[in-house]
Amino acid sequence: MEAVRIILSAFWVALMFLYQQGDVQRLYSGDFIPGEVELGEMMSPEMLWLVSAITMTIPVVMIILSLTLPHNANRWANIIVAILFFVYTLNGVRMYPSAYDRFLLIVSLGGNALTVWYAWKWV
Repeated sequence: MEAVRIILSAFWVALMFLYQQGDVQRLYSGDFIPGEVELGEMMSPEMLWLVSAITMTIPVVMIILSLTLPHNANRWANIIVAILFFVYTLNGVRMYPSAYDRFLLIVSLGGNALTVWYAWKWV
């Protein structure tokens, strides 16, 4: 198996763990996100949980796709999804007030940037 496939897959594993770590720390600390309160007024709790589940499932799917898709489709899937997650995460940085959340989000931004870079340079 090509090394780049494994590297891209590892980036998605790391991203998944970073997001999960932030969620777990937020639950234990009792922190809430002002944006979630605003979204809660627009969406039902079930819809919020669905959006959360979809968001957390995408990296899992990307782990598998990074290892199995043909080269060109793999390359573009990683570039597009990593850019989408970069924008999604960048938007979240200003919503999270705690230092640990911001740290984890900044690290995940770096992971997304590296995912795009590795996929872009993969020929």
